[in-house]
Amino acid sequence: MKSFDTYLYEKAYAKSTINTYLICYDKFMRWCESKDYDPYTIDYKTCLTYAKKIQRPTAGKRPSKRTTKLRIGALKVFFNYLIEENHRGDNPMENMNIRGAKRTLNHNLLEYEELEDLFYSFPTQNIELPHSPSVAIRDKVIIGLMVYQGLSITSIKHLKIQHVNLERGNIYVPSTRKTNYRKLEIKSPQVLSLAQYIQTDRETLQNAIACHTEAFIPQNSDRFTVACQLFKKLRRINLNIKNAHQIRASVITHWLKLHNIREVQYMAGHRYISSTERFLQDDIENLQEMIDNLHPIN
Repeated sequence: MKSFDTYLYEKAYAKSTINTYLICYDKFMRWCESKDYDPYTIDYKTCLTYAKKIQRPTAGKRPSKRTTKLRIGALKVFFNYLIEENHRGDNPMENMNIRGAKRTLNHNLLEYEELEDLFYSFPTQNIELPHSPSVAIRDKVIIGLMVYQGLSITSIKHLKIQHVNLERGNIYVPSTRKTNYRKLEIKSPQVLSLAQYIQTDRETLQNAIACHTEAFIPQNSDRFTVACQLFKKLRRINLNIKNAHQIRASVITHWLKLHNIREVQYMAGHRYISSTERFLQDDIENLQEMIDNLHPIN
């Protein structure tokens, strides 16, 4: 069995995050030992006892919600590690959230028509210097991957050229630290821009930045810097655009209206069905917020 720190390194966590997670892990293991609990069999109810413990004041000072959320998050990763090492079949902390801590709720969801408008309205013609037509095509391709396949920026960053198969009409999305692999259909509106990008513009961009790797979107930096400029352009089309998380959440919520939850779990790459179910709840909350805004109760 590989160690927890080896697992974290293999999952490409940052060094500072690994150090923090190991500290949280060590505190949890010492608590389990003091209470004679086995982390391989510990259940949700007992984990909840630990969560309550770490929220108690120490030396007269109560830990912040952010700190508590971080410690719970570290243990969620630890239990995922046990699952992958075949020592558990479930994650008892998967659905545990700290009340009052900031949640990534999917408010301000976009309608599907708004999502498609981002793709159709994005300009790729008559691009004048110093702007590049190849950059415009690349950006349109990225928008298509977000709108039609619901990909996160991380998933787009990890795509290789061999993962996109125009002849078969599908895209293989490799697994990441948080998502499973899946194979998704290429939608008809994407075909022309994808074909042009693969045949011409990708090579142009590779030559421009001297980066000839297999990456589908060539980058000469570890950071996916193209996303920052892209979203500035998208806000010119729709002022309500915030970030890639908002787009992905909107896409997944739309999928849930068309497909059963297990199909959406696969399409979204969620490892656990609870991750998909959260979008059902968030859609209800988003709808309630709209109702409250349109019909306030005096």
